Amino acid sequence: MSQAKNKNTGSTIALNKKARFDYHIVEKFEAGLALTGWEVKSLRAGKCQLVDSYVLLKDSEAWLLGAHITPLKEASTHVIADPTRTRKLLLHRRELNKLIGAVSQTGHTCVPLALYWKGNKVKCEIALVKGKKDFDKRETEKERDWNRQKQRVIRDHVKQ
Repeated sequence: MSQAKNKNTGSTIALNKKARFDYHIVEKFEAGLALTGWEVKSLRAGKCQLVDSYVLLKDSEAWLLGAHITPLKEASTHVIADPTRTRKLLLHRRELNKLIGAVSQTGHTCVPLALYWKGNKVKCEIALVKGKKDFDKRETEKERDWNRQKQRVIRDHVKQ
């Protein structure tokens, strides 16, 4: 008997592009996510936003705050769904201690970068980050524009 492969293996559910623009990424971690049934169904449908979400480290636990998972109408009929509820992040003790120690330093914080499927589990890529200054953001934007312009020139040159 052959096993049916999960079509969602390794696929990205949601990205937090704003975090990559606003922060310098120091270190990345992979965390599990404690979810309810309707949340998993909504994530399979891709109904999630990570904009303005962050990770709170409290009582030696990590919590995901501000992530918006829109409930499906047919999935959550008997449950009162809270789209922005606080969700627990599942990390190893060593990783938690490392994050807590680093966040206690000035200028460091922890934000989610992405939600993705790993097998049939939902994982959250979180990062230890340091805030960018305004001139760093402008420099990033200039670099992005320059790369885009180079790609256009190369593409136009190849067509001719």
